Amino acid sequence: MLSKINCACLLGIDSMIINVEVDIIDKGLPCISVVGLCDTSVKEAKERVSSAIKNNAFKMPDGKITINLAPASVRKEGTHYDLPIAVGILITSYQIMLNVNLNDY
Repeated sequence: MLSKINCACLLGIDSMIINVEVDIIDKGLPCISVVGLCDTSVKEAKERVSSAIKNNAFKMPDGKITINLAPASVRKEGTHYDLPIAVGILITSYQIMLNVNLNDY
């Protein structure tokens, strides 16, 4: 399953919507891949997010986790992507459910 979370980043004094897409494949070695022109602090989110998930009574899913930060043309830096990444992992692994009525948007 694929989950898509929207967040924002700052580009100078402007803001831009960033899509955090999380996909989990049950087959393959357990690993986390972050793609999408990321800074070192975003790539280190793998350790912070997996630690936060384990320490909050959730289970880190087995399998290959791919996290795409789109659009790829915008450089992503900072630690504010940790929460959308964690929420995306928990939604994709069916550990939390979000009830969203699409008619409200």
